[in-house]
Amino acid sequence: MDRAPETCRAILNLLPYRQHVIHSRWSGEAVWIPLADFDLGVGLENHTSHASRGDMLFYPGGISETEFLFVYGSSIFASKMGQLAGNHFFTMTDGHELLEEFGKKALWEGAQPIEIRLSR
Repeated sequence: MDRAPETCRAILNLLPYRQHVIHSRWSGEAVWIPLADFDLGVGLENHTSHASRGDMLFYPGGISETEFLFVYGSSIFASKMGQLAGNHFFTMTDGHELLEEFGKKALWEGAQPIEIRLSR
């Protein structure tokens, strides 16, 4: 939370967040939630294009649409407009062994449900 405090605060206000993810078109091994012109009320902070397995990014919009990106493997965050940088607000620390299977399921079977919530 220290590196992206505004993004974390805004996302905490959304929880629990339920949506469907689809496989990324440009960012490699990642799934995303396209959010069109949704405004979370934050700008860029702790932004990166080079996310790692288990990282979650929020792109607040600009040259491409607003989105969440969830990385499950090798990824460079991009869109049809070119390389992007999103706010790195969370890194999954447990369950990495499940990420590739989940990402490939979205690739081959289509949209998959996801829920973001605080752990118990």
